[in-house]
Amino acid sequence: MKAPTLREADAVPTGSSTNVLVVALGVAPIEAPNANVLVVAPALNSWLRRWASDDDRARCLAARRVRAYLERFELGGVHAEGRVGDPDPLLAIADALTTFRADEILIVGGAQAEKLALRARTRFLLPTSRARELLSLAA
Repeated sequence: MKAPTLREADAVPTGSSTNVLVVALGVAPIEAPNANVLVVAPALNSWLRRWASDDDRARCLAARRVRAYLERFELGGVHAEGRVGDPDPLLAIADALTTFRADEILIVGGAQAEKLALRARTRFLLPTSRARELLSLAA
């Protein structure tokens, strides 16, 4: 199955690249030709671990998601940077948008991705889409 690409209708005019914010709740095969990409992986954590300030594992898993994307984009010749974000995905998006002027937000994840995409589209007024086909990060 071919990896989803960013929507043509949302692209910046030819000659300039699109800035894409990838919110990595999971990992999926995506393509972003002619794009500058910022990958933000929220440090997703359980309520109990968050309350106990036990975020080491969540941050480690988020860093693995970031590395997986950066490696894929590098192989495809796409300029990408990445960072671990706040455990709250909407806050992670807001934080990223303070330093990265995104033209589009792409949310990658499972069941919560659709709800997050709707909330992000409403809050940030940017074209927001989601990718569903998740890959395993098992080494």
